[in-house]
Amino acid sequence: MNLIFIFQRFCEIIMAHKLIYYGSDTLKKVAEEVRNIDSELAGIADSMFNIMYREKGIGLAAPQIAISKRLITLDISDYEKVPPLVIINPEIVERSDGMEPYEEGCLSVPGITGDVIRPSAILIRALDINGREIRIEADGLLARVIQHEIDHINGILFVDRLEEYKQKELRAELKMIKKLNRAV
Repeated sequence: MNLIFIFQRFCEIIMAHKLIYYGSDTLKKVAEEVRNIDSELAGIADSMFNIMYREKGIGLAAPQIAISKRLITLDISDYEKVPPLVIINPEIVERSDGMEPYEEGCLSVPGITGDVIRPSAILIRALDINGREIRIEADGLLARVIQHEIDHINGILFVDRLEEYKQKELRAELKMIKKLNRAV
C-alpha cells in the first residue's frame, strides 16, 4: 500500500510541473534553501530533467518550474565529458579573475539571446541528490551553465545582465514572453 502511494505521488510530481516564463514573480525571488533531500525532491529533479530534455535545454533551475528551491539540474554531456548533475544549495566559493563573454539563452526567455560576461572558472560547494557535500571546479561551458542557473535561484535572469541598450531593444519581445505565463 505504501509503495503504491509513493508511486502515485511521484507521478503527480512529474506531471504537475511546467516551465514558466519571463515576468513570473517566482523568477524574481531568491529561492529557499533545500532542507530535506528525499524522494519528493528526487521526483522534482527527475521532472526538471524531463522538462529540460523536452525543451532541448542544458540546464534548469527549480524556480523555472515555479518551485522556490535552490535546486539545479544540468546536462552538457553533448558538449563536454561531464555527467548529468543535480546540484542542491550551490554556493560559489571562488571565481577566477578572468572574465569571458558568451552568448546565452534561456528556456524561460525563449527566442532571446545575448552576450553575458562571467568569470571563466569557478569553484562551488553544494550537495548532491544523496545529501553528500560536493565541490565542483568548473570552467568553460560547465562554469557558464552553473553560474546561469545559480543566477536563477538568486532571482536573476540573463537578460538582467545584458547592457542597458540591449535590454531596451528587447522590451517589446520580453512583453510578449510575459504573456506565455497565462497559458501555463
